Amino acid sequence: MTELPLGWTTRRPTLDDVPAILELVHASDIAAVGEPDFTSDEVREELTTPNTDMSRDCWLALDDAGKVVGWAYPGNSTGGTRDFANVYFWPGSGLPALKPLLELLMARMVERAAELGHQTYEVRSGAIPGETELIETLTEAGFVFLKQFARMQMSLDGVSPVAPEPPAGITVRPVRHDDEDELRAFHAVIEEAFVDSDHRAMPFDGWREQISKPGTPFDEWFVAEADGRIVGSLQSTDGGGDSDEGWVKHLAVLRTQRKQGVGEALLRRAFAAYAAKGRPKAGLGVDLANPTDAASLYFKVGMEALYRANIYRTTVEATGA
Repeated sequence: MTELPLGWTTRRPTLDDVPAILELVHASDIAAVGEPDFTSDEVREELTTPNTDMSRDCWLALDDAGKVVGWAYPGNSTGGTRDFANVYFWPGSGLPALKPLLELLMARMVERAAELGHQTYEVRSGAIPGETELIETLTEAGFVFLKQFARMQMSLDGVSPVAPEPPAGITVRPVRHDDEDELRAFHAVIEEAFVDSDHRAMPFDGWREQISKPGTPFDEWFVAEADGRIVGSLQSTDGGGDSDEGWVKHLAVLRTQRKQGVGEALLRRAFAAYAAKGRPKAGLGVDLANPTDAASLYFKVGMEALYRANIYRTTVEATGA
């Protein structure tokens, strides 16, 4: 185990640490991509997401002055065979926390594999291409490059609050969030559309619990219908208290309806809704290895890649293997 500098310590986080963690993440974001790209709501979500226990799975590193200079936590809300190792460190001064935190987290991944019932467990992690120290540390720990994601964004300046008409035969409307059958259909489209991608399937009940939190912007969720059947779903999440960006969490179109303008119609309806609320920007993340070439649609509607992130992977064997 790599030791921390003299006077530095680690401890488990609590929700009272959210402001300090957010300050750390923003410092990391600014160093890596030039601007903050995380909200306090997202910090809370990461600390409380299913299958993450702050008292067992997460760590903070504090320097000799008691400042939070590192944060490590996993991410496997579905309980499946793949986890995500997230490690943040304060640029420059927090670098000594990087390797110790990663070692703690990877040792915990072995235990998590067993607890979740998996013999071989895939662990992924991410880094912006310019984060040299992080990439070197991941490589030393056995991670190998897998692919890239892009963080897409566009300004909503000048976007009309009235969306253009969808293609003939397609109706785009807000989801009826109080209709359980419709929510099941909405969720089913997401799961079916992403079956050939890296999307981690989530049973309806778990997804339903996630979206039941206060503040879910259902007025920014839309469905596309053809012949009375839902063939496309767009799920938004709120930008949170630190950001008023409209965020597209999922855009899904059934295979039989692709390349017919359904995805673009859903996006433009969401952009119009964001603009009507005064949101300044719209954003989303896209897997650049997605077999549907979703990135082409996002570029077509005027989005740009704010930055790209490398994804790395390794595997661990469950305790007792």
